[in-house]
Amino acid sequence: MRSPIYSEIDYQADGKQTGYLRLPHSVHRSAYGWIPIPIVQIKNGDGPTILLIAGNHGDEYEGQVAVARLAKDLQPEMLAGRVILLPMANFPAAKAGLRTSPIDDGNLNRSFPGDPAGTVTQIIAHYVESVLMKMADYAIDLHSGGSSLHYVPTVLYGDREDEQEMAEVLRLTRAFAAPYALHFRRSGDNVSTAAARRQGAIAVTVEMGGSGTVSPYALKITREGIERVMAEFGILKETKLGAPGETKVLRLTGGHNYLYARQDGLFEPAAEIGEEVSQGQTAGWIHQPEAPWEDATEVIFPITATILCKRIPGRVQPGDCLFQLGQDDND
Repeated sequence: MRSPIYSEIDYQADGKQTGYLRLPHSVHRSAYGWIPIPIVQIKNGDGPTILLIAGNHGDEYEGQVAVARLAKDLQPEMLAGRVILLPMANFPAAKAGLRTSPIDDGNLNRSFPGDPAGTVTQIIAHYVESVLMKMADYAIDLHSGGSSLHYVPTVLYGDREDEQEMAEVLRLTRAFAAPYALHFRRSGDNVSTAAARRQGAIAVTVEMGGSGTVSPYALKITREGIERVMAEFGILKETKLGAPGETKVLRLTGGHNYLYARQDGLFEPAAEIGEEVSQGQTAGWIHQPEAPWEDATEVIFPITATILCKRIPGRVQPGDCLFQLGQDDND
């Protein structure tokens, strides 16, 4: 079954085009309505295609700002190829400032390969994979910690079975030049990088900041990283950026890379993102303000590692992620 989404963009035409992906959405207030997913294409002749996705999760803003600025700044004469910009991929979630869609509670980055006859989020996932990823040679899915987490700028990449594909993933990762990169086993089949893998595109996910806001530092890393990648693969003709800084590669090996709350309360962290911590070190305490006479519960780091992200809201309950930890890639 073909996607019900109609694109106002002619993907084969040169120049800069702006418009919407029209997702039919018949509801009480609008019987023949459609959801307007913004899309921009800048194309100049033959060359590679890069797909830049933001708003996969609607409360992650750094990528949305970076992609919106690119939509204004990039001109066809600056390119040798094609750039496709999707600043609000899960438009209902991004419009509402929520991680998941208020229409169907769909998490776009857990919905691939999608379903053209499914829910709104499943239809978006299907179009991104079967149409946009299919056209792309390279893709970057721009994330952050959203409302509940804050990340030190990090590129995430998984193992690939094909050696050449793995080499290209590493090339993209090095070109982005974030302070950290997190290397993990092959991702699940329902995320954007898996969609790219199925369609033959080289893709990574990046995590840039969070806290439900936009930090100048994370935005700078994001914009420069995108520019370096486009220059590295010959899509951007020229860059004036200097030599990149070094990327520290860390590894994600299992459940011990995450530290979770195991009770209700208020979490007081004892460490910050980017900090190197040791196994057995105090990670923080969970307090019980409703019973202030009771001792706070100490939380302990399970491994020696670097903190890549931490929880932002103070109120926690069992199952909330407090920290994500990256181990030295040589361990």
